[in-house]
Amino acid sequence: MPLLLMKLVFNSLGKPPVPFGIRKLGKALGQGVQKAYLNRQIETHARFIESHLSQNSLFAGESLSMADIQMSFPIFALLARGGIDNLPHTQAWKEKVESSPGWQRTLEQGGPLSIPVEDKV
Repeated sequence: MPLLLMKLVFNSLGKPPVPFGIRKLGKALGQGVQKAYLNRQIETHARFIESHLSQNSLFAGESLSMADIQMSFPIFALLARGGIDNLPHTQAWKEKVESSPGWQRTLEQGGPLSIPVEDKV
């Protein structure tokens, strides 16, 4: 999650409320940091998660656990904003979590979870 948050921040450097005079520099800096560091690190973490989920249907054990709930937001954000393709086991895990009765009850009480998709840099 920290890497995804950093990606969000660096992706925003060329946009308001950054002062107009330094947006171009901010955009270049943000893209440079993402290309040189963040995207590679996010890819490494995503492949680690994908590898784990290729051998396990959930993060801990055979039934949905707190580990899966805790990982839900970072994984949902990764799939929406990470810019990484071909994560079939991670996507299958997401669908399994979303179809669980507990998740469905949560949505009924709290409303849908929405993570807007941004430009992938």
